[in-house]
Amino acid sequence: MTTQTHVTAQERPSSSELDLNQSLYQKSKTYWSLKNLWLLPAAGFVGSSHTGFVPMEQRLLLAPGKSQEIFDMVKDSGATLVVIDHQLSGVQTRNLEVAIAARVIDRNQLILDIFAQRAQTFEGKLQVELAQLLDQMPRMVDAWMGSLSRQGGGIGTRGPGETALESDRRRIRERVAIIRKKLEGVRRNRAQYRSSRRRHEIPSFALVGYTNSGKSSLLNRLTGPGFGKNRVLRLDPTTRKVFLPAGPPAVVTDTVGFIRKLPTQLIEAFKATLEESTEADVLLHVVDLSSPNMKRQIEVVESLIQEFQWKDKKIIHVFNKVDIAPLERQFQVQHFPRVFVSAATGQGIESLKKLMMESIEEIHVDAQLFFPLQEEYKIYDLSRETQIQRKESASEGTLCYAQLTPSLLARWKSFLVK
Repeated sequence: MTTQTHVTAQERPSSSELDLNQSLYQKSKTYWSLKNLWLLPAAGFVGSSHTGFVPMEQRLLLAPGKSQEIFDMVKDSGATLVVIDHQLSGVQTRNLEVAIAARVIDRNQLILDIFAQRAQTFEGKLQVELAQLLDQMPRMVDAWMGSLSRQGGGIGTRGPGETALESDRRRIRERVAIIRKKLEGVRRNRAQYRSSRRRHEIPSFALVGYTNSGKSSLLNRLTGPGFGKNRVLRLDPTTRKVFLPAGPPAVVTDTVGFIRKLPTQLIEAFKATLEESTEADVLLHVVDLSSPNMKRQIEVVESLIQEFQWKDKKIIHVFNKVDIAPLERQFQVQHFPRVFVSAATGQGIESLKKLMMESIEEIHVDAQLFFPLQEEYKIYDLSRETQIQRKESASEGTLCYAQLTPSLLARWKSFLVK
């Protein structure tokens, strides 16, 4: 178990942060991961405390005496908030707040608070609200012990009616249903855009990776400036056109960044956003080559790719920030296909575009092409570019069945049978 206490500048609220770990090996990595998350909402860092495998009090999720230690840290530093790197129940949160004399939240709540601060669009705000409601429901505690229960009305009615807690839960369930209905409309709209791109045979790429790996900067470098920097833990997906060498235009989508121990409520709420990656032809896994936790971050993203069932997709590993990373890092990389780039300087971008072009050339789509009698001579040209699986002669021409790459689809689109 690890405890971390953070203090901010005087104009900012002080905070204490507690981090519960499962092993000493992960202690330093968890510490820095949680500390970096905490610094995102512009809060300061006071200190930390670590606890290994020891018996814990279930009502506090802390070892005996640890709550007193954290209480002393909070009192001495003047911190007003304790963040615990472990999921807490509503009862545990309430007991900790009483024992520590400060507000207590866990890692999930911290992450959701950060997303809430960064939500700008209507869709993003809906998704964050849904995630917060799903996270809040199991934490609700009947603090009033039923004192606000409403008595049933009518003659002969006995016993208490709906309690305040039950009423709150019912209102949350109703709000969740409303938000899900609105997000379903968002999904339908996005599905229409994706369907339009498929009809026009437009290849699609999706940027995935650990948060702060430089995905947004890379998107700007590939497609031209579109939005500012400092988009850590960004919410809203952005899809823009990219021009590849000797090939048809493609689109690149930048989606939500991944983090260690991504809350399940967030995954549930962001299905509409994650579908952009699900439907992409190729994934661009962006990795921060300069990060000391590079290997751990790759493991987190790869585990989420497995969880989202994207493992069968074509993946290009893009190692970003090569301009500031130690040279020996490049020799530690074992992933293929790979490319080393710098979104800041533009180094390696042309190599990345070439690799993107090669990746979509490997994608073959079943297609039917009809050649009128006066243009049947072009079937020979088609056979030189791809294997024709079979032909069907008709009175007005010939129908050919073949597998085409995106560039061939663009070249032969006038003969495609829709």
